[in-house]
Amino acid sequence: MRRLRRDAVPPAGFPPWTTDKEGRGPAWSNSLFEDNAEFGLGYRLAADQHHSLAQRRLAELSGALGPGGPELAEAILTAPQRHEAEYAAQRERVTELKRRLEQLDPANPAVADLKSVVDNLVRRSVWIVGGDGWAYDIGSGGLDHVLSSGRDVNVLVMDTEVYSNTGGQSSKSTPIGAVAKFAAAGKSVPKKDLALQAISYGNVYVARVAMGADPQQTLRALREAEAYHGTSLVLAYSHCIAHGIEKDGMPLRNGMDQQYRAVATGYWPLVRYDPVLREAGRNPFLLDSHRPRMPLDAYTGRELRYRILARTDPEAAERLQRLAQQQVSQRWATYEEMAARSPEWFPESGDGGPAAIAGKEGNSR
Repeated sequence: MRRLRRDAVPPAGFPPWTTDKEGRGPAWSNSLFEDNAEFGLGYRLAADQHHSLAQRRLAELSGALGPGGPELAEAILTAPQRHEAEYAAQRERVTELKRRLEQLDPANPAVADLKSVVDNLVRRSVWIVGGDGWAYDIGSGGLDHVLSSGRDVNVLVMDTEVYSNTGGQSSKSTPIGAVAKFAAAGKSVPKKDLALQAISYGNVYVARVAMGADPQQTLRALREAEAYHGTSLVLAYSHCIAHGIEKDGMPLRNGMDQQYRAVATGYWPLVRYDPVLREAGRNPFLLDSHRPRMPLDAYTGRELRYRILARTDPEAAERLQRLAQQQVSQRWATYEEMAARSPEWFPESGDGGPAAIAGKEGNSR
């Protein structure tokens, strides 16, 4: 990735990035809007292939690595890599492996192979990041393919409930009663529940988060998603200028407070679904937010996307508001019931569970 001067203004669309004191940092690549999920899955498949090749070559060369070589190889091949301390320990082992490889015959094809992919012995974390227009709508088929794959890839959906980057068109994430392009009379059908769709697979880690309501729950969900040995989906409530939020004449200034209200009214329940808990005989569905303690209009009444319909068609606005409140209440009742169920009520991970995925990718837990 090319570097920018500290005082340079990055071009539009240039992704943010940084490095730590050791020069390591995230690698970023942009795909087409439509194939975001497939593009990210391709990164995972490529990383898995490189990792598999590195493991095979290391096993072949373990006896040629000098004193303690077999033990070093075994430690690298079986090391758990899900938490920062485990990553650090693995990097030290791989650094020592690189030093020993320099002492071997470079003409040996196995040595050359291992040198070319040795860095892949440190696990690659792959995150697919996109908005709701992609995840709920135009790229939903690709996303569903990724969620059903069982691969160790993470998906973060920044849910603005509208096509933010293309002018504010309605998506399948747009809620009842909200006004957007192609929904000028207020959207009349409910928002798709992408969380429940993903939960139905049984082996996908799923979370709904809202940083403005509970930053600790947000951080915990992201950490659990990263540590989960399988596919994860994190749906993040993301306020947007298209919502028409203002405070003191400043757009979006009140966005974090609106996130709190979205949760407090029950519109955006905070949940986590962790298949690891199901494997341990516990209820995997965790309802992290309290019961609704505000009426829905305490949230919707502060956003222009809802208020504008009350000006142009008060009768339709009132009708859609009733439907929206009913839908919020029904969804909360569903979630509350799921949180009280016994573990047996939820599907087992089956062939796509964490243990099976670990074997499929050639990683040790």
